[in-house]
Amino acid sequence: MMQNEFRNHAAVTALIRGGEPGDSVRPLRWRADALELLDQRLLPAEVRWISLTTAGQVAQAIRDMAVRGAPAIGIAAAYGVVLAARQAWGEAGKDWRRAIEPELTRLCAARPTAANLHWAVQRMQQQFGTMDGDPVAALSASATQIHAEDIAANRRMGELGAALLDGSDVLTHCNAGSLATGGYGTALGVVRSGHVAGRISNVYIGETRPWLQGARLTTWELIQDGIPVTLIADSAAASLLREGCVRWIIVGADRIAANGDVANKIGTYGLAVLARHHGAKFMVVAPVSTFDLSTDTGAGIPIEERNGDELRGSNAKIQVPEAAQIRNPVFDVTPAELVDFLVTENGVLKAPDRAGIRGLLGGA
Repeated sequence: MMQNEFRNHAAVTALIRGGEPGDSVRPLRWRADALELLDQRLLPAEVRWISLTTAGQVAQAIRDMAVRGAPAIGIAAAYGVVLAARQAWGEAGKDWRRAIEPELTRLCAARPTAANLHWAVQRMQQQFGTMDGDPVAALSASATQIHAEDIAANRRMGELGAALLDGSDVLTHCNAGSLATGGYGTALGVVRSGHVAGRISNVYIGETRPWLQGARLTTWELIQDGIPVTLIADSAAASLLREGCVRWIIVGADRIAANGDVANKIGTYGLAVLARHHGAKFMVVAPVSTFDLSTDTGAGIPIEERNGDELRGSNAKIQVPEAAQIRNPVFDVTPAELVDFLVTENGVLKAPDRAGIRGLLGGA
């Protein structure tokens, strides 16, 4: 189900709402005058929705990781554009296009590594020139379409990726599931489809320090949908691969360069190296909106570094000496030559390279 198929309002609404068996989790929902986010900083201890009514609040929520995951960030930003347009129209009337620019800049700066954020804002901007009068209704429909397209793409990727699996155990890193997308998930979309098809015997999940997205989020959302999970320490992955029980590593992506290099949560590169050494397959699952053909290789992808306090302690309890210096890069880059399969809604690339990526994207 791609862009030109989203014409039935009831179908779009049902897709966004979710609630089907195996697909019950949604990280955001749009109301007439607000974006509501499931606050992922509090999971799994507390399920709390927060309501955002300005683009500045959306940008702050993205920066503070109340919402995270490249596709979910992009969708949130699209709705943030709607909120910015509502404010700009109210304050500047027909001059709303000029008035909205600072808010769009703030949205784009919220998380520099995630390509989907910039893609979503640019896609919304492309419609500004065709609008007369109050732009809010048209932009709201566009953001809703981006949301629905993401879920449909995830379901398609889930089917394509699951078809590659062979019934062995798999390992995933961070959270590339419903919570990181509009719904269903990228890497976890493959897990969901693979579980239904009987192509996965067990799902291992690394903690993903320091935010513990694997331990807190991936475990929680798969348990909501009745999929058995086994949590491991990040440092246990090498031993599992050496034992031979894990034959697939399945991850998402925050940005993919023109040559196929993949930026994803810190620790992904190490898993790709381990997979190649131990003969396991490494699968990256990401929508085409994650590709950045303007970035030639992974060396050009900006790697966000966050506050070292995220590493210094847990639950506000200081555990690291104050004198210790800290580096906290939250992404790394996996070279294309370590990626065995790249799964998108447009199809699957084996051993991705420039030519294959351009063909997959229709020569873009």
